[in-house]
Amino acid sequence: MKIQQFLDHHGIASNPFSDEDAQTDLVFKGYCITHTYHPAWDKIHGNPAEPATAVVFGEKGSGKTALRLQLVRHLADYNADHPDARVLVVEYADFNPFLDRFRERFRGRRRKIERVLDHWKLWDHMDAVLSLAVTQLVDRILEVRQASHPASCDTEPLAVDKLDHSQARDLLLLAACYDRSTAGATDDRWSRLRRKLKFSTWRTKWDLALPVVVAAVLVGIMAWLGRWEWLKTPWPYGGLAASFLPRLWRCLKAWNGAWAVARHSRVLNQNRRRLKRIFTQFTDRQLAGQPLPRAQRSDDRYEMLAKLQSVLNSLGLTGILVLVDRVDEPYLVNGSAELMRALVWPLLDNKLLKHPGLGFKILLPSELVEFVDRETADFHQRARLDKQNLIRSLQWTGESLLDLAAARLEACAAEGRHPKPRDLLDPGISNARMLDAMRSLRVPRHLFKFLYQAMVAHTNAHTDAEPVWQISPEVFESTLALYQRDQNAFDRGRGTV
Repeated sequence: MKIQQFLDHHGIASNPFSDEDAQTDLVFKGYCITHTYHPAWDKIHGNPAEPATAVVFGEKGSGKTALRLQLVRHLADYNADHPDARVLVVEYADFNPFLDRFRERFRGRRRKIERVLDHWKLWDHMDAVLSLAVTQLVDRILEVRQASHPASCDTEPLAVDKLDHSQARDLLLLAACYDRSTAGATDDRWSRLRRKLKFSTWRTKWDLALPVVVAAVLVGIMAWLGRWEWLKTPWPYGGLAASFLPRLWRCLKAWNGAWAVARHSRVLNQNRRRLKRIFTQFTDRQLAGQPLPRAQRSDDRYEMLAKLQSVLNSLGLTGILVLVDRVDEPYLVNGSAELMRALVWPLLDNKLLKHPGLGFKILLPSELVEFVDRETADFHQRARLDKQNLIRSLQWTGESLLDLAAARLEACAAEGRHPKPRDLLDPGISNARMLDAMRSLRVPRHLFKFLYQAMVAHTNAHTDAEPVWQISPEVFESTLALYQRDQNAFDRGRGTV
């Protein structure tokens, strides 16, 4: 008996339980993303008009990535309905590039990942988030369409003409320090952005013209006085050499700034020559007192974050939401709870998490809950998790899992059909037993795998000539027992399910 034959009999066009990862789950993306929610959805989602932080702990397969994808979809819908009060969505879910660049800063034994992460600080997270946000913003302004961030599907143009001169300067400085797009040459992107913002740099060219002017004046004086013999004396050459000093001084200051930014932006691959060329295109007055990431401290980053928010507000983006996910997946972390703790804990800072106009949705593995419980009073005072919409466990009840299975069946139903989970099971399996089994599976991923395996075991036990259209109690119980054995081994870190 074929599994598709079994599904067709119940009016199911495609298998609703064959996918295990929300990233590639077409059933979830096509239907459940807007129709099926975890019971804690409202607390996690909040109100986009006033971005707020939520810290969620959930075991593998409980739906953290699905939550992130749902947040992206709902925020895109919100932006479409509120064109004058949109939210910039930053997906902070790929830590590998930032960890690789951070690790390159260390040598010898200090390159061991345990020691590397001991040096990971709050401002490193802020640099990473600012880089993702600024790159996305520059892509939007330059109308670069990429699939690497949520804005790639937002075709609404940004009214850059609303930015005043100071905001244009701030955006150009932010782009110099944080734009990390691979869509084009970085120098070319910055120049295109400058032209798009209509930011003039002609005032910075005077020291380039000064040597030409001085040489012309010297030649004119000698010609008017007829004193060409002065060319045999050192003073004309000294005057000409002195005319290069302003440009040399500007370049030295630009090199110093570029070196400081490159040294202290530890999660980014900064090009000193590029930074130097950009800094020389600003006058001393334009750069005076401007914050740049030139030290290992968070104060400069907060000021740059405030400048970014000022620019976004003028462009109709009144909030920023950062979605943090997949902290267990970087290859350097490799699922280690200790390393995840070292990576994530610096981010749990109440000053950042409660920054006005900024919200974080931090989706963390359940293994980290026990570390929270063992932390000192200093950590709890700094993180103030009691104010962060904390969800200690992304739990699913048997009833909520049954509703989820029913929603997926409805999403895959043939036209005019409305299959239910109960229809797939023999009447000998009571509703109480079905709910108890689902409750023992705990999370959607285990539920989907079990139901898929149960259907496979059932169809393998019968022939096409003598089909049976409901899963028997014997197959249900034996498949559940085998799955729970594998599930227990997986929970102990000794197997897969």
